[in-house]
Amino acid sequence: MMAASLLRRDKKSTAAHLKADLKRTDNSSGLRQLQELLDSVLNPERGSDPEALEWCKWLLAGGDGFDEFCRTVRSYDNATLCGLVWTANFVAYRCRTCGISPCMSLCAECFNNGDHTGHDFNMFRSQAGGACDCGDGNVMRESGFCSRHRLKTGENVPSVPRDLLLMSEMVLPRFIITIIQYLRDGYTEPESAADRDLQKVLQQLEPHISFLEELTKMGGAMRTVLTKILTNQQTFKELSMGQEENVYAKRNYEKYLSALKSSGLVSVEEKGAGGAGAGATDTPAGAGALSLLGATAAASLEDSSKEEDQDGLQGVGQRKRVKLSSSTKDPSIMDTLKHKCFLEELLFWTIKYEFPQKMVTFLLNMLPDQDYKITFTKTFVQHYAFIMKTLMKSHESDTMSNRIVHISVQLFSNEELARHVTEECQLLDIMVTVLLYMMESCLIKSELQDEENNRHVVVNCGEALLKNNTYWPLVSDFINILSHQSVAKRFLEDHSLLLLWMSFVSFFQGMNLNKRELNEHVEFESQTYYAAFAAELEACAQPMWGLLTHCKVKETQEYTKTVVRYCLETLQMWFDAIGFVDEPALNQLTFHLPLHRYYAMFLSKGVKCQGLDLDSLLPDQEMLMKIMVHPLQIQASLSEIHSNMWVRNGLQIKGQAMTYVQSHFCNSMIDPDIYLLQVCASRLDPDYFISSVFERFKVVDLLTMASQHQNAVLDSEQERPMLEGALTFLVILSSLRIHLGMSDDEILRAEMVSQLCMNDRTHSSLLDLIPENPNPKSGVVPGSCSFEEMLSAVADFKAPVFEPGGSMQQGMYTPKAEVWEKEFDPIMVILRTVYRRDVQSAMDRYAAFLKQSGVHTGNPWPPYKERTPLHPCYRGLVRLLHCKTLHIVIFTLLYKIWMDHQNMSEHVLCMVLYLIELGLDNQVQDDKVEEEPCIEEHCHDSWFPGTSLLSNLHHVINFVRVRVPETAPEVERKRERERERETPPSTSSESTTFGQSSRRLTGNWRENLREAQVFSLVAERRRKFQEIINRSNHEASQAVRPKSSSSRWLPPGSPPQLVTEILEIRESMLSLLVKLHQKLSAKQNSLSLSWLAEVDPAHHAHGDGLTAIERILAKASARSRHSKRCLQEICGKVCPPIPPKKNSPGDKKSMDKEERRQRARERQQKLLAEFASRQKSFMETAMDVESPETDAVMDMGSAEPLDSEVLYDCVICGQSGPSTEDRPTGLVVLLQASSVLGHRCRSDTPKRLPTTDEEHIYPEDTCGATNDVRLSLMQRYFKDSSCLQSVSVGWDGGVYVQTCGHTLHIDCHKSYMESLRNDQVLQGFSVDKGEFTCPLCRQFANSVLPCRPGRGIETGAWHMPSNKSMSTLVKEVEDLQEQLGIFPAESNLSKEMESVIKDIKNTTQKKYMDYGKNPGSPDNDFLFMYSVARTNLELELVHRGGNLCSGGASAAAKRSCLNQLFHVLAMHMRLYSIDSAYNPWTRLTQSTHSRETEFCDDERPEVPMLFRDVPSLLIIFILTMPQPLRKEHFTCVVKVLYSLQYTQALAALSIRFSCEERLAWSNTGAAKKNMPNSDKSWESLLGHVISELTKAKDVYDTNSEEALMLSSSVWSPQSIEFTLQQFCLPFLRLSCLLQHHLYGDSLPGCQVEEEFSLLTGCLNLAGSVQSSGSMSSAACLEWNFNAFDLINQWCSEVIALSGSPSQQSVSLLVQDPQWAAPRLLHLPDNYNTIFQYYHRKSCTSCGKTPKDPALCLVCGAFVCLKGHCCKQQGVCECVLHSQHCGAATGIFLLVNASVIIIIRGHRFCLWGSVYLDAHGEEDRDLRRGKPLYLCEERYRVLEQQWVSHTFDHINKRWGPHYNGL
Repeated sequence: MMAASLLRRDKKSTAAHLKADLKRTDNSSGLRQLQELLDSVLNPERGSDPEALEWCKWLLAGGDGFDEFCRTVRSYDNATLCGLVWTANFVAYRCRTCGISPCMSLCAECFNNGDHTGHDFNMFRSQAGGACDCGDGNVMRESGFCSRHRLKTGENVPSVPRDLLLMSEMVLPRFIITIIQYLRDGYTEPESAADRDLQKVLQQLEPHISFLEELTKMGGAMRTVLTKILTNQQTFKELSMGQEENVYAKRNYEKYLSALKSSGLVSVEEKGAGGAGAGATDTPAGAGALSLLGATAAASLEDSSKEEDQDGLQGVGQRKRVKLSSSTKDPSIMDTLKHKCFLEELLFWTIKYEFPQKMVTFLLNMLPDQDYKITFTKTFVQHYAFIMKTLMKSHESDTMSNRIVHISVQLFSNEELARHVTEECQLLDIMVTVLLYMMESCLIKSELQDEENNRHVVVNCGEALLKNNTYWPLVSDFINILSHQSVAKRFLEDHSLLLLWMSFVSFFQGMNLNKRELNEHVEFESQTYYAAFAAELEACAQPMWGLLTHCKVKETQEYTKTVVRYCLETLQMWFDAIGFVDEPALNQLTFHLPLHRYYAMFLSKGVKCQGLDLDSLLPDQEMLMKIMVHPLQIQASLSEIHSNMWVRNGLQIKGQAMTYVQSHFCNSMIDPDIYLLQVCASRLDPDYFISSVFERFKVVDLLTMASQHQNAVLDSEQERPMLEGALTFLVILSSLRIHLGMSDDEILRAEMVSQLCMNDRTHSSLLDLIPENPNPKSGVVPGSCSFEEMLSAVADFKAPVFEPGGSMQQGMYTPKAEVWEKEFDPIMVILRTVYRRDVQSAMDRYAAFLKQSGVHTGNPWPPYKERTPLHPCYRGLVRLLHCKTLHIVIFTLLYKIWMDHQNMSEHVLCMVLYLIELGLDNQVQDDKVEEEPCIEEHCHDSWFPGTSLLSNLHHVINFVRVRVPETAPEVERKRERERERETPPSTSSESTTFGQSSRRLTGNWRENLREAQVFSLVAERRRKFQEIINRSNHEASQAVRPKSSSSRWLPPGSPPQLVTEILEIRESMLSLLVKLHQKLSAKQNSLSLSWLAEVDPAHHAHGDGLTAIERILAKASARSRHSKRCLQEICGKVCPPIPPKKNSPGDKKSMDKEERRQRARERQQKLLAEFASRQKSFMETAMDVESPETDAVMDMGSAEPLDSEVLYDCVICGQSGPSTEDRPTGLVVLLQASSVLGHRCRSDTPKRLPTTDEEHIYPEDTCGATNDVRLSLMQRYFKDSSCLQSVSVGWDGGVYVQTCGHTLHIDCHKSYMESLRNDQVLQGFSVDKGEFTCPLCRQFANSVLPCRPGRGIETGAWHMPSNKSMSTLVKEVEDLQEQLGIFPAESNLSKEMESVIKDIKNTTQKKYMDYGKNPGSPDNDFLFMYSVARTNLELELVHRGGNLCSGGASAAAKRSCLNQLFHVLAMHMRLYSIDSAYNPWTRLTQSTHSRETEFCDDERPEVPMLFRDVPSLLIIFILTMPQPLRKEHFTCVVKVLYSLQYTQALAALSIRFSCEERLAWSNTGAAKKNMPNSDKSWESLLGHVISELTKAKDVYDTNSEEALMLSSSVWSPQSIEFTLQQFCLPFLRLSCLLQHHLYGDSLPGCQVEEEFSLLTGCLNLAGSVQSSGSMSSAACLEWNFNAFDLINQWCSEVIALSGSPSQQSVSLLVQDPQWAAPRLLHLPDNYNTIFQYYHRKSCTSCGKTPKDPALCLVCGAFVCLKGHCCKQQGVCECVLHSQHCGAATGIFLLVNASVIIIIRGHRFCLWGSVYLDAHGEEDRDLRRGKPLYLCEERYRVLEQQWVSHTFDHINKRWGPHYNGL
């Protein structure tokens, strides 16, 4: 009852009353009243009603207003952290210099208020959301705090008065339980209801949670209250169950309990089943985890029905789970959750509802409260397993992942907190267990090695869990906490955890197995490899790198030892599980061996940083042999993939090979693999290792001296690439030093050099391409060189240039010359290239460098590079280079190359020489090199006496026994020999065929057989393996499968029988090298004896094969006297070498390979030269490279009068001829509407883009706006038809015509368009709109402008100088105007002209054509037509720089089509004759006083002459008079109009005077009036104008105040003269340009000061008075009528207006024809200024913040790109704006992407960016977020393209925008 009465009272007084009650010491009645009130207000059954919230607000405030209350509470805020929480897409900052944790981030405000100058920071768009870390010393250094959080505000804040928050403490618990009850009630298991229900519940709760969020923002005091409530267990106990009688509360409590049931990892039923088992296994903790590996279970538990046929599996599955749970220390991880406070249950529901954004934000907003932070983190950890379960079931796992990380990154980046939770809540155990469980759900049986009996299980990469990266939030948390040293140490010390982790890693060992397809191409290419690589990188490699960063010093040795020990144990179990013995299974390949890589990386770290002895960490020989197999298999398979042996597996296998070596993966994949192989090679028997390599690469059969062989496993075209692969691999293996002794700086340098050698790189791509982890780029590793320093040491910066073709270059880094000279390392390049073409690119660049520096001109070979010395632990690696097996291979290959056997290549020789040289440079220390030759007898059994390469080099091998097919040439030769036995010995000794002995050996056959060398790699390897196995006390019979080598390599089918032959060789490696040198140089005695004496190894660093051989021979002779002696003997014996061509089966051609290559090269050179000359001649004819013939074609008015008809070339049919009425020729033109002129302003400095609310852009002062105002003012007071002839309109939306200068027949053009229409290829233009590209130069065009036939017969008369008097000419002009327009005869030409006029009208929008009162009237048309001419003349002036000082050399004139355009327009305009009564000409040249009385009162007057636009009149006269017009008449028109222009100038000037000045000047003028020539003196004319205009009463007095402001300066005669000249210049320029186009007069150049006198001279205005220095503008006047009378008449038209309604129009007298050049807006230097102001700014039309805001760079308008909010009639805002502002040309800066986009009509293109970072690079979409600065050159280019209308020609990538931008 009481509650009801309270409810009726107003909220304010109730609250105040209750508060008073509660403040008393005995507050029981108050409490009771409050509880009752709350029961009724917060009754959850009423649904969420706004009333309840209102009540809560009043109650909290306790009688004050809520806003007032908020302010009060805020004043007690004691928080020192910012803690601002943001959601996805928010723009935040990260500063690596200030960050302690790599996840540190700052909000924009804190970032801008802190000092980060010179720091390594970037702006980024948040992916998952985050919170500001400012003020948190655990995450960032204090120096980076902003000014607000640097002060420890906590100290000086007064303590909170108790009663302020009293009500909050009472009311809020009830409020929170209400929310929780809603959540309980609304939750249904997703199976039963549609997921949308959850959204509904959340929507209802939205206001409640927002209210909580508001409370958190009140600062520290309120957060403390909330923390108390959320963590108070007592309150929770009281309220959670609900009161007895409350049914609703009971019901939802039960719902909650049932929801809790399924929250544990192991569901209740399973527990029962497994209990017994768990009790029974009392094995130590770790064993359970390991038994996992050995377990046969491959079934995923949820779905074991798949495997029902294999019975017992389910049992195993159960058992497996149980084992797992027994092996974790704390069974509570598995149990269902129990909640003790509100916070726990709130988090529980947050998870259940899949992390609603509002809830997440509320929970995070509370984090600045320290107590809350700790409790919340513990609660989060407690719910971790539950989060994983929910995540796996979720349909929106992506969103959910982001929200999880949003929370966890705030908690786990803080080392203090992470350590605390690790110690108290077993965070590490929980994480590892949860990850294991997660992966267990998608395990399958591995098929590696022994498919049937394999007991190993791996993850299935096709499952959603891996494909969608669902595991990443958990893995990223794990990586995050391992980055804290204290946590990582806990992990490394806890052996059972390590074991668990190893078992987790083993799930990935051997995943995504590829089987080589041998017959059919796969039908379906699986893309699972993305998932596999991502999983290994994220789940295995990154935690590994995390752990490795903490194993850097000697003290951490033990950790490394432990990890290595467990790696080996797990590997051994893996080998057992997959049933591996000694040979890998054929045609299987997996790239994923994380266990091998863990082992490798910890070994490397231990040796490099912790001073561990390698041998102490290595297993026995047999294990090493096993470990080596799979990494080696990968290297061989890489070669197979590149040799196209896996082509039937589809493209994805190539994708895997590339990903394996790609920069983000290489240091976690290929580098550890190669390092591991280097370790194995340094410890295993070298002969065994080498033979294994060749066997794996399947080229054993190729390594025979015989010229023919059979290879059972490779096709012959695969043999060469596989052999090259094997040799390259050996070179990499023996020369790569990344983990064998290079320092981090050296590694960084080598990586950088190899990337730069492939291609010039931008800074960002280089950062991206250099592998990350061994040398983390973020933060400088102490004692090491930074990325930037290293970069400046090895590379030069090439600043970004803009190429004339329009392609934009970025700033690039290119290797310094000394880098090419000394550091270019082809081996590193081969290792790091993803695409094979990059190796070629590096070699080409190297060749170009050598050529340029003059070191070597031919085709160079990869240079040999000296290596850093090996770390002592790895010395054994050198033995690879000094083992007999390798030497035999080298010998065989040298012999084969010399003999030209098939499948040898330059690359093979190159690698063989590289290996020899490596061997010479890396001697085995302990071997004394015996100088004396070995006694021959010792080496019957083997090829070479010892293992040292140096002594084996000169060892001669006499005979070799080979197995060859019966058909081989060797067998033939033997038969020949048998036949020849009867002949006397002497005859055959001459026979030069190689292979037959030159000495007769018939007698010694037996001995030869005994000496002949036999070499079988496979047998050799078996023997070694046997020895090793026996040594380690294994039963040999078990270990080795009895396979004899011969049976293994014999394919089915019956190849020809093999027979054994003996070849006589009698060569040593040295002699073969000398012979190869002769062969390569094609000279017989290429190496003379004297050569050795003068050799200088330094000179041999760069060059081709010859250089390489010389270098090797020089090294050999320098290191061993014996070799030197042998060399001298060999060179001395330079017997004529036996040409090996005859009998070599591979090469029957007479020409040597090298010679053939040379000829091909010459042919190519010749072709190229021919091509170049053709191209040049094309350029000259087509593109008018200054060549005189084309001038006449391009420019109809060439200076010489041509008497013949002009001939045109048609670029389609190629014929040349005149343009005729029947078959007209036309110019290819592009018509486009343009508003460039309209955007001109008065001032030269461009307007600034506003970047604060105070700045604005006013469009009123632009040329377009001024002219619009002028016309509408005229139309208000004067006759419409007269107005439309007094101004021009093409300022905005005028049509600009430009041409490429090529001509074509109009009928040819039509058929060309037809063919384009039928062309199915997608073009960048729309043929239906008449668009096409010029058939010759491919320039974009959309119309054809017909050329006038004839030209020339009357030319002579045109140019005749005139000596008629002015008055005669005036009369003639008048007569010409009287002639009626003759309609041209209907012909093809006139039709075409009509159609062009139509095209011109269609180019622009309707609103730019209709200015008259009645649209579509002839007057309107007339105005539009002459304005087109005006627009084109004005634009040409703009392109010439706004004046004519530069003369006629401007490129614009070259391709001008103004002449043709004039004729088309003139023909059209002659159709409208001007009514003679209104003809302005008469009013310009004679007195017409009589007509004034004729006006009726209602008719509006005509526009007075002084208001009219003079250039418009000029164009109207010229276009309406009959063409062609004689030049004398043209000059006459100009003279008459100049007088008018001059009078206007005087009138405009007089208005700017003050009254006193006006009086003074009018007196001066009156005095001069009676002097001779007074009509040519400006003083008298000015005085006359002033005295006349004073009669009209409001001309001078209306704006006297403004006038005074303007005329602060005193006018001197000089300034008046200058002003008058400036006023008349625009008219003179236009007239001159027109004359140039009509009559071909040249335009001489001049200084700016002389422009006026020059132009008046050109136009024949100056008459006789021309003194260039003090040119008087009045002297050019020529009056045909009394000047003063004429001026009187013009002024009287103005005076007549006063007193009539048209009086206002007097202001039209004030005009200024001068405009500055059009400019784009001035942009700020730093892009951040624009970004910060505009990216949050709301749109003016729709009020929202646009998703993609854009700025118009012409007028500064702010528009929504692609925004549907601002669409009108289906057209989006950018397109609309481009039509309105630029007549369909728009230039927009996309604020969020920093790029500029151009809209031209119905197409658009991305132009690029004018903002570049410090390294000269664009940052599209602001992905890198580095500071960007304006690139002035680029901006100038953009402006230039806009002004010259060349967007269409320069930018190539256009696409249609369908009005959607």
